[in-house]
Formats: sequence, structure tokens, C-alpha cells
Amino acid sequence: MRHFLTTETWSRTELQALLDLAAQLKQGEHGATLAGKSVALLFFNPSMRTRTSFEIGAFQLGAHAVVLAPGRDAWPLAFEPGGVMDGTAEEHVVEAARVLSRYCDLIAVRAFPKFQDWQIDRQDRVLQAFAEHATVPVINMETIVHPCQELALMHTLQEHLGMCDGKKFLLTWTYHPKPLNTAVANSALLIASKFGMNVTLLCPSEEYLLDPRYMDAAHTAAHASGTSVTVTHDIDSAYADADVVYAKSWGALPYFGNWEEEKPLRDANRHFIVDEHKMLRTNNALFSHCLPLRRNIKATDEVMDADYCIAVDEAENRLHVQKALMTTLAGGLSE
Repeated sequence: MRHFLTTETWSRTELQALLDLAAQLKQGEHGATLAGKSVALLFFNPSMRTRTSFEIGAFQLGAHAVVLAPGRDAWPLAFEPGGVMDGTAEEHVVEAARVLSRYCDLIAVRAFPKFQDWQIDRQDRVLQAFAEHATVPVINMETIVHPCQELALMHTLQEHLGMCDGKKFLLTWTYHPKPLNTAVANSALLIASKFGMNVTLLCPSEEYLLDPRYMDAAHTAAHASGTSVTVTHDIDSAYADADVVYAKSWGALPYFGNWEEEKPLRDANRHFIVDEHKMLRTNNALFSHCLPLRRNIKATDEVMDADYCIAVDEAENRLHVQKALMTTLAGGLSE
């Protein structure tokens, strides 16, 4: 049994196998590979693309998806080991994970950070608890990383560029009126470096650097493939000769949980928006974003409506890579 919690624990070869299977499934091959199987989809946070793509993907594979929102349409859960459950939680994750494992062939979890203390949130306790107590594979549908989005991004880049080794991948911070999760940024950094791209991280200041765990993992992956990870705060040099521009907003970790203190810094950097002028500095780059995206805040209408914008392609490919992932983890091709 193997979980899919982060791409850090999967090799490039293993991830490429998932991408290759996704391409086959996108062409309609293999049919109902998971007929008679089931997947529990646990959403501790809202979703549109993730829920829709997993539900439809399971249906197309012949599986049944059960969607649960703990605390709303399922019992609220406790996660602390050894805790006294005298609060609102009616059930502990130990029993929940074990029971769902008796019913289902896969468990998928979406649980954002609490945005109060990064030293706690970075432990990813909700996801890790399910992984510890489940007896079936667990899939991360986004916590502090978003590995399914990583697969969709790389699948889309390979469709447009072929193998991406040596290409310049620009991961740019953008303004947003609210401080957002770092998950997609962490994941973009991980997948681009693992697949041999020269990565540039553009952000307004050092406060917006990502957690050292992901920065270090990206440097290690780049070193292994003979490429580089560069951090810059200079917009012009970052965009110069980029082959891919990937935009995301995220909150500054030093201000984690103290967002009013961060707000003036964030508000002063609205000019990091992706616009046509910046895109003209690139090497005819592709542009993408995980969606949802606030138009004319993160990127202009002109960029979003341009032929080089592949954000909708990436969103579609969530369906195909997740079908490949569910098929692989649930052993659909071996039966």
C-alpha cells in the first residue's frame, strides 16, 4: 500500500508513469479500470475543481465516490492523540480512518492550514493522521502542498512543450487582497525542479520566501538534474527569457496568523500582476495558474484571454491525472 501525500516521496520516473497513464486515459483507453471500487472524498474546506474532477473521474473509471464534509454532513473529528474529547468533535480520526478503510478502496483528504501558527500547520496533522490510521491508500487533495495540481501542471506543460528539461520556469508571486495558502507555490517549486527545469522564484521580498523544506527540496532536485533554482525580487530579470510563467499569491510566512501586520507589505506590491508588458519580456512563454484567479488582480484580462494562457487546459488535466492516480493506487490496471 502506498499513499500520495507529496511528490517529494515519489521519483521522477514514478511520476512520469502517472503522467503517461493520464495521457492514455485522456484518449479514452482502459475504460472502467476501477469498476466496483469506491473512494471517500473528505473536504474540510470548499472546492470546485478538486471535488468535480475527483467525483467525475471516479465515475468514469467505474468507481463510486462518497463526498463527506466533516463537521457539516459528517461528524466533526478530533486529531490529537491522547486528547480528552470534551469539545465539539464527536469522533476521533483513528476510528474514522479505520472505518472508511473498511468501506472504501481509497481515501482522499482536503484540509487547509488553520493560518494561526505555521510551526503547527507545517506538520500537516490532519493528512498525516489519516495516512497513519488508514489501511487503504490516502490521497492529498490539498493541504500544505497540492500534489494533484503538480501533476496537472506538468502534464499540461508536457502536452505543450514536450519534455521540459532545461526550460526556464518562472514562479511569480502576485498580489491578492487576502493572504493565501502556500500549497500551490510549494508544489510548483517541487515539480518544476524535479522535472529538470531552471526555476526562478520571483517575490517582492525575503518575507515571501517559501518554507525552507520546499526551498531545500527544490535545490536538491535541481542539483541532481544539473539545473538551478534562483530567487529574485527583480521583475524584469525574472521574466526575461522565461518559457513558462506560473502565477500564485501566498501569504508571507513571518506574518503567519498576523495578517493585518502583513497587509501594508502586500498592498504595496500590486504591481506584481502578470500583464502583457511583462509577458513580452519572455521567450514566448506559456502562462498558467491553478485557478480560481481574480482577473485584473493576479493577471490581466489580456493575459487570461491570450492564446498562451493554458490555465483551463491545466484545470481539465486535473481530471486525467487524478484518474491515473486513483487507478494506480487502487490497482485498477492489475486486475
